[in-house]
Amino acid sequence: MLKDKKAVIFDLDGTLVDSMGIWKDIDVEYLGKLHLEVPEDLQQEIEGLSFSEVAVYFKKRFGLLEALDSIKEEWNRMAMDKYLYEVPAKDSAVEFVQYLHEQGFKLGVASSNSIQLVNAALEAHGIRQLFSVVLTCCEVEKGKPEPDVYLEVARRLQIDPKDCIVFEDIPVGIMAGNAAGMTTCAVEDSYSIPYRQEKRRLADYYIDSYQDILNGTFEEL
Repeated sequence: MLKDKKAVIFDLDGTLVDSMGIWKDIDVEYLGKLHLEVPEDLQQEIEGLSFSEVAVYFKKRFGLLEALDSIKEEWNRMAMDKYLYEVPAKDSAVEFVQYLHEQGFKLGVASSNSIQLVNAALEAHGIRQLFSVVLTCCEVEKGKPEPDVYLEVARRLQIDPKDCIVFEDIPVGIMAGNAAGMTTCAVEDSYSIPYRQEKRRLADYYIDSYQDILNGTFEEL
């Protein structure tokens, strides 16, 4: 999987950290304060959107009066302690990142989350310093499934996209990596179980855990 690769780029939520479930609770709490219920199609509608794009979506769909910056500040406030103290790393993720760093791979993160929460999660698990580039979709023109964020990470790493491998947990992220011309590996996550077959169809590789790579037992698709 890593043969001839020079850079490894990770999504964050559901890929490096097991955080997808907390956002359902945050949506319930945030909309509950406004006496609104979470629509059944909400997650499907915002999948892959950047943190800023989601704020625009919420403001329009729910008729929010708050400024976009205020909405994002509130979400950061609600989630920060969870990312610092509660959200666990995915199985063997820290060990795998440390291994890659020791082997001389350039490392990047390309996330749809806010930069504050991304950095908090990486710092909490002691691996922030191992990543040369940490970028969010808020900093590029379009979020996933467009390739913008992955292409920009590769540009900043000064690595050709074909020499990069992407780790992602949801279909739109895998699509973004594919569109960037990168090799893609789908990561198992309980949140995305309904999309498992689609992930397998889209990705070049599939893992249940990063230990699969360390053990050489990953699945080539």
